[in-house]
Amino acid sequence: MNDYLNLIKNSYSNYWNYLKQSVLFELEWENYFYGLIVISLLVWGLEILFPWRKNQAIFRRDFWLDTFYMFFNFFLLNLIVLIALSNTAAQLVNDGLGLFGLSISSLQLFDINSFPTVLKLLVFFIVLDFVQWFTHTLLHRYEFLWNFHKVHHSVKEMGFAAHLRYHWMEPVLYNSMKYIALAIIGGFSASDVAVVHFFNITVGHLNHANINWDYGVLKYVFNNPKMHIWHHAKHLPADRARGVNFGITLSIWDYLFKTNYIPHDGRDIEIGFEGDDEFPDNFIHQELYPLKKS
Repeated sequence: MNDYLNLIKNSYSNYWNYLKQSVLFELEWENYFYGLIVISLLVWGLEILFPWRKNQAIFRRDFWLDTFYMFFNFFLLNLIVLIALSNTAAQLVNDGLGLFGLSISSLQLFDINSFPTVLKLLVFFIVLDFVQWFTHTLLHRYEFLWNFHKVHHSVKEMGFAAHLRYHWMEPVLYNSMKYIALAIIGGFSASDVAVVHFFNITVGHLNHANINWDYGVLKYVFNNPKMHIWHHAKHLPADRARGVNFGITLSIWDYLFKTNYIPHDGRDIEIGFEGDDEFPDNFIHQELYPLKKS
């Protein structure tokens, strides 16, 4: 028990030190704090210069709420619960496997660190994205999980910061699924994770941005604003009621598994979900909503 308590204590201490180093410019590649700010400003600039919905205000509805979500979910949430929870869960898995004479490393199918750098990053990116796509489908398929995911779908006007409006329970599920997958293919360096992380954040911001882009033929590979707007559509056909276009960064999974849906230009479609007019409009009540429903 003392080992776990020390692990939790060290998790908080280490992440707090990391956060301070990020803000004080003491980190380079791993500085997600300023990386997020730079990416957000760039994509917001594109929204201002090339707006798809020209009547949408620059400071759209819930702009500041989504901005708060962005920093809370990416930094404060880690400090409050995710880092300690993730490290403790990983240790529990390791200890559980140890009872059977196994370890995480013994589950590895291959040593990905023996791959050339470009191939290693590509495998990491593709595996990670598929796991996230699959996890995303679960959030729509099961009512218990959907109640948490409603926070993200409560967005009524799309913009880059809507990307990171989500309930704190979502990364618990996502990280658990990713941990299992990455345990099988091996570990990665901080720079590897940073490269993939910043690319995914950029594409995710663009997917939610008010930009008239679909990337041409690359739309069949990468998720894009014209595709993702339909994921947020309030009204879908009965056979698509559980959701469409689940891709996080890649769209290819939706085309492969027939969950793609772009019936026409979705610029002016209504977004949200049935009953969203009764959904809370502030952070605290949005966080409490799924717990009350459950």
